[in-house]
Amino acid sequence: MRVIVVGGGILGTAHAWAAIERGHDVVQLEREAEARGATVRNFGLVWVSGRSAAELATAQRSRDLWQGIAKSVPGIGFRASGSLTLLRTHEEVAVAEEMMARPDAGERGFALLEPDAVARHNPALRGKFLAGLHCTRDAAVESRLALPALRLHMKTTGRYVFMSGREARAIESTSAGVSVRADDGETYRGDAVVLCAGASHGGLTRELLGDIPVRRVRLQMMQTAPLGEELTTAIADGDSLRYYPAFAGPALDALNAAQLQEPTAAEHKMQLLCVQRLHGGLTIGDTHEYTEPFAFDVQEAPYRHLINTSEELLGRRLPPVVRRWAGVYSQCLDPNQIVFRRQAVPGVWVVTGPGGRGMTLGPAVGADTADLMNL
Repeated sequence: MRVIVVGGGILGTAHAWAAIERGHDVVQLEREAEARGATVRNFGLVWVSGRSAAELATAQRSRDLWQGIAKSVPGIGFRASGSLTLLRTHEEVAVAEEMMARPDAGERGFALLEPDAVARHNPALRGKFLAGLHCTRDAAVESRLALPALRLHMKTTGRYVFMSGREARAIESTSAGVSVRADDGETYRGDAVVLCAGASHGGLTRELLGDIPVRRVRLQMMQTAPLGEELTTAIADGDSLRYYPAFAGPALDALNAAQLQEPTAAEHKMQLLCVQRLHGGLTIGDTHEYTEPFAFDVQEAPYRHLINTSEELLGRRLPPVVRRWAGVYSQCLDPNQIVFRRQAVPGVWVVTGPGGRGMTLGPAVGADTADLMNL
């Protein structure tokens, strides 16, 4: 078959990969020269630890798919480095203790560590915390390098073409197949189309399906110069417990009721996530903004909070911040779907809304869609 993938982000590329793996031909269209959306404005984390029970199996499978892909494409920078969620209050520790008592704690690779054990796992952590929730199943890829590396590998099959700078304007489905008309004047014909439009919920997505149960979420992040030492795991602070469904329960309710969150973190709905890039710098974030229209500028107070929190956990000054950015991702609001996925017309599928989990879930989502399409 010939599959046309619209969208050059992680979901589009994961669907292209799944089709190539099954022996099909793929043409992938991207309106920019390179993907510039949430795919490259994230941590590159494959975050199994916080997934809900309903999505845990998909996240675990996706993590293993990433590890398998890395054997063929080492340029994605996959590291099975795990994570440490550093807990600074007794209420946060209680959430972790409740998590450890659940039957899937072992499946998630969880262990609750005392500070000295945290330091043995990650000697760069010399700051103030009461305990660390260690997750061996979390991993990371290089978000700004992974997609070019995947495309280069797919190109070697002779069955993959990446067409940049081409925006899809119309999609048609007939008994003879499907076609995508792009703004370069060309019509690309095939047997199936997967539209992965990211946070662009209008345009073709709206024409095909009308309003769909998704929303956009804005976040702010930053990157430092090289740390000068190895951060052997990704790290998170206790505020992250508030944003991952796995931790829901009485202890989290008590944590939220205690209203202990620092005012800036509460105002901007913040968590600290931090992962070291292969070049040694740290990617640090983030904030959550849900109400549109979003501001077009970035605010400084969240960055001060992230810097202060990072330095408290590391027990040292951060290297200089070399860049800051904002991003927007698409989040599915249907509780019965991990992502929004629907066949709009015969042979045409729309997939979006991973909700900040694109890197975590991408390979499994692409494989699942391929199965639904009988590829």
